[in-house]
Amino acid sequence: MAREIVGLKIGASQLTAAHVVSNGSARLEQVAQAPLPPGIVSGGEVRDPEQLAVVVRDFFERTKLPKRAVRIGVASNRIGVRTVELDGVTDPKQLGNAIRFRAQEALPIPLDEAVLDYQVLSVGVAEDGTQTHRVQFVVAYRDLIDGFARACAAAGVKLIGIDLEAFALLRSLGPLAPPAPEAERGAVVAVSIGSERSTLAVSDGLSCEFTRVLDWGGAALTDVLARDLGIEYADADRLKASLGLEGPLPEGLAPEVAGRARETLALGVQNFARELVASLQFYQSQPGSLGIGEVLLAGGTARLAGFAGALERMVGVAVRVGDPFVNLDVSKRLRDAAPDPSLAVPIGLGLGV
Repeated sequence: MAREIVGLKIGASQLTAAHVVSNGSARLEQVAQAPLPPGIVSGGEVRDPEQLAVVVRDFFERTKLPKRAVRIGVASNRIGVRTVELDGVTDPKQLGNAIRFRAQEALPIPLDEAVLDYQVLSVGVAEDGTQTHRVQFVVAYRDLIDGFARACAAAGVKLIGIDLEAFALLRSLGPLAPPAPEAERGAVVAVSIGSERSTLAVSDGLSCEFTRVLDWGGAALTDVLARDLGIEYADADRLKASLGLEGPLPEGLAPEVAGRARETLALGVQNFARELVASLQFYQSQPGSLGIGEVLLAGGTARLAGFAGALERMVGVAVRVGDPFVNLDVSKRLRDAAPDPSLAVPIGLGLGV
């Protein structure tokens, strides 16, 4: 029986949805986007649940997206992810208790204020014959999750799950084929650049090894461009999109203005590159970390001409724009559509089990 899921990314400035149908293989049926007024969602959290409910209800009614099975993504520094090894636990109830104990030990979130979920990644046998479990758990502040859940319920949208955007990002852009032998494996690094913030996810090809939310988004480029050129934010946003960091100049734009604007954009990208490098260095300081072959970009800012190339020169590893269509087919009405990196997270949410 076919399974239909609408993956919904609720960003600071935009709603983006992907309707995915799975029946042996996955197929993208519909995509939709709509602006979200500022202030409703900020810092990865809902600030105005009532207004968000109004916007989400109108979005689903206008686009005719199905409401019966929706999965949303969250990305916040008030969410913790850990992978642990548990030895000698065989009873499922004991396993749950052991995970809760380790979660309280590892993350500074009181469990009575938190939502905890976990997944057993693998089961093995230690040298002494005892059973071992490799478990990944996610802990989030309950009020963060409740804000999104209340808004969706008020909008008449039935949630079947709330997932980490990092997991969805890797599901969309990462390989679905069996991983390479351990000696040949490299880290899969994906970065989704939002308006306010960016989600970094690192996978060993099997599971998410490391994730972090970076306090930098595409709006930072617009801000510095507006300040440097002394123009309105909306004008700076249009200039950023049409000019990019390379390529032909927009008609009517003076070369000296274009040169200054591109220098400003490059400095803005440099700030992001520093944050990204610091996070990847932290990941690689952990025991068992893998080498980094390339970085896959997603999010609207990934479309900016020259962004991937500039970032590659700054971080010193290969950078390319990820293809969110790589792990699924597309319906006939979308067949001519170019892969849009801003769809990576909602598609990944739609691919979730």
